[in-house]
Amino acid sequence: MLLCVSASHKTASFDLLERLSVPATPVAPLIAEHDECVQGAVVVATCNRFEAYVDMDEPVTAAVALGIEATLAAIESATGVPASELEGSYTVLGGSDVAEHLFSVASGLESVVVGEGEIAGQVRRALNESRQLGTTSAELERLFQRASEAQRGVKNSTAIGRAGRSLVRLGLELADSRIADWSTQRVLLVGTGAYAAATVAALRDQGAEDISVYSPSGRAAKFSAKHGLRAISTETFPSVVAHSDLVITCTTSENHVLSAATFAAGRGAFEAAVDGAAGVCPVDHTARRLVIDLGLPRNVDPDVATVPGVDLLDLETIRLHAPLEELQATDAARDLVRDAARRFASVGERKNITPAVVALRAHVFGVLDAEVARVRARGDEGGQTEQALRHLVGVLLHTPTTRAHELAETGRADEYIDALSALFGIEVADPAASAPARRDIADAG
Repeated sequence: MLLCVSASHKTASFDLLERLSVPATPVAPLIAEHDECVQGAVVVATCNRFEAYVDMDEPVTAAVALGIEATLAAIESATGVPASELEGSYTVLGGSDVAEHLFSVASGLESVVVGEGEIAGQVRRALNESRQLGTTSAELERLFQRASEAQRGVKNSTAIGRAGRSLVRLGLELADSRIADWSTQRVLLVGTGAYAAATVAALRDQGAEDISVYSPSGRAAKFSAKHGLRAISTETFPSVVAHSDLVITCTTSENHVLSAATFAAGRGAFEAAVDGAAGVCPVDHTARRLVIDLGLPRNVDPDVATVPGVDLLDLETIRLHAPLEELQATDAARDLVRDAARRFASVGERKNITPAVVALRAHVFGVLDAEVARVRARGDEGGQTEQALRHLVGVLLHTPTTRAHELAETGRADEYIDALSALFGIEVADPAASAPARRDIADAG
């Protein structure tokens, strides 16, 4: 069975999500190694969620409890966050609910900004990472591939997909109220990843022209050449920070790349330059400046908010300003997600009913073979009687086989299995045997 342990901006603080986002070692292998009944694991970790998708060996008693135990133990081992601290900050989903949840996540319906586009790529990368780590399973592969299909369906068919805004753009919209002319703004971008590229595009859409880039990992030159920006060296970084109107950080660095000390160093360096050189115009330090921190873990030390003239806008603040959902578009998107989840479950139920269908056919063909042997012993000239019997059995099996799949798709596979037992004495493991464990999931979180 599929299981999802989820901590997101809806259930956990950004402080906790920040700590979960920087594991010392990958979490998925630790989950997969916890117990032999764990068939596979994929971990989706973004700036506003940490989720473990686990494939459990379904016949195992208490599979849900074992899956949760494996996930919490892996989190503690990789991040140092104990299970006791996670209590109340995560939810647990099982069975068919897992597909609907992941499809919603991939489609941006569970994001801080509903409809944002970055999450789809993050979900795909999570699967690729687990493939590289060797922790996927056939069912997890199917789940994540269908999630990408559902996301594309939402994107192509609903307004929320066409108009979905990213955290980058929402952050800039919040900044827009205080900027009269974007073309005059000195903007410093810290980071060169996917978010940085999206930020450059969003800045140019706003009209920003003076954009510099700094990379703590030394990739500024390559990024600046690709996007037509000005690269900033480590030596001049503090000075540029101190005199930029807008600083946007979006790196994966585990340490703060910007602090109050950075501003102090930059201003001190500039004042020294003014004292030592004629004709250098001083900069007005009283002008309001804005720092937008899009990083998780945080790229900016909170003490930046204490620097005179500097305002700090971080992910938590952005979340508080996220606009209300466009209800009509969201409802349409959720209908698509629910339909995709039903189709996913339908295929799964068809797989679950297969042993019962096989058992019925084995039973019937066993009876047939015995009858054919009896007919042959009496003398079946030309095999015509055997041929007729086999044709008759094939016709008779068609309806119960079709009915089996129909019942499975509507969640009634157990009725079919009960009927086989009552009518023919065929005993098949009930694919719904894990249902009681799923009802306990709410209590497990």
